[in-house]
Amino acid sequence: MRKLIAFNHVTLDGYFVGENGNMNWAYTGNDDPEYQEFVAGNASGESVLMFGRVTYDIMASYWPTPVADQHLPIVAKKMNGASKVVFSKTMDKALWNNTKLVKGDLVSEVKKMKNEPGADMVILGSGSIIAQLASAGLVDEYQMVLDPVALGKGRSMFEGIPDMISLKLTKSRVFNNGKIYLSFAPAV
Repeated sequence: MRKLIAFNHVTLDGYFVGENGNMNWAYTGNDDPEYQEFVAGNASGESVLMFGRVTYDIMASYWPTPVADQHLPIVAKKMNGASKVVFSKTMDKALWNNTKLVKGDLVSEVKKMKNEPGADMVILGSGSIIAQLASAGLVDEYQMVLDPVALGKGRSMFEGIPDMISLKLTKSRVFNNGKIYLSFAPAV
């Protein structure tokens, strides 16, 4: 069975995006060589990228640009070349290359995908999707980069979950730039 992984940057006060959807804070400290090596290693893996419509629109407007290629060439190459899935009931067409548009019920579609052969799947951003899939018990791993910033306002990627989800720490790594990588699995 394919694994479903949720990956996000998170602030010290628990937000994956600021009040207006801003994520610029996640790029501070990216000039640290140790962290750059980690990012390049993450980008080198084979996985299907998954997004909700809002995150998809943000990613599709940035990664295929010369600016993305100039600032983060390894990540840009991965993002543009990877297979992608966007979940949306309002979109008619997904224009970013290698993207499949899924309009059906999120939980049943992901259950189906997990049972199909292929690479593991990684949700980027997409808090409302993470919350729904976490509540359905479909997320196998939560990977977070804890950024040393506080915003005061924003959105949690678990916003709206009906019940507590217990997790256990499986990996961690502290970087010189103050960021901390954390990986959690559901506590069973």
